[in-house]
Order: sequence, then structure tokens, then C-alpha cells
Amino acid sequence: MGCCAAFGCEAHRTLPVVGQLMEIRMKATWNGVTIAESDDTVLVEGNHYFPASSLNRDYVTFSNNHTVCPWKGTASYYSLLVNGELNPEAVWYYPDPKPEAEMVKDRVAFWKGVKVEA
Repeated sequence: MGCCAAFGCEAHRTLPVVGQLMEIRMKATWNGVTIAESDDTVLVEGNHYFPASSLNRDYVTFSNNHTVCPWKGTASYYSLLVNGELNPEAVWYYPDPKPEAEMVKDRVAFWKGVKVEA
């Protein structure tokens, strides 16, 4: 689940905050389509943050939604539109993260049924 977006950061206090660089090929899929794929993800609070450049923009639509995480900053969102189905705010990112969350800059993460697996 997205930190702050669904539960607030308090729900994740027991998880490590520091980002861990993963060198495993990870793939994010939804509705039978690959949304992102990379061997350069950063694991923060149980979420894989993919490089923004790995996001398949053919399936991404703009969202006006924003949430605030006390330690990462303000999150922005994209919705997914795949095969005529909309998954609102399924992708989040921090366009200007706080200094302690710099590891998520220029990266995106997923929730709302998007499968992230090796």
C-alpha cells in the first residue's frame, strides 16, 4: 500500500525508512499490461520505487490528487488507463521530496491492485 496515501506514515513506523537499492529485475503490471519494469528499484517501507523513466506513459493519465507524508513530503498521483479500465491514483511519486527522502526523487511506486514482482 502507498505510505501516507492509504494509512498515513504512522502505520509504517515499524518498517525501515532508509531506501534499499534492489538489483533484481522488478515488474509492475495491471490488467494484463506491464506498467513499469526495471532492475533499478529502491525499496522504501515495503514499496518498490521504480525510475520514472521506466513508466510506460501509454497507460498513464493525469490526476489532481495529492497527499502529504510527514517525512517524504507531498505525493502526487497518476491514474492508469488500460484496455478501457481506469485505476485512479494507482501510481504515486514525490516531485520534490524532503531531504531525508531524496532516494525516491524521480521515482514512482504503485498500489491499488498493481502487481509488483520479480
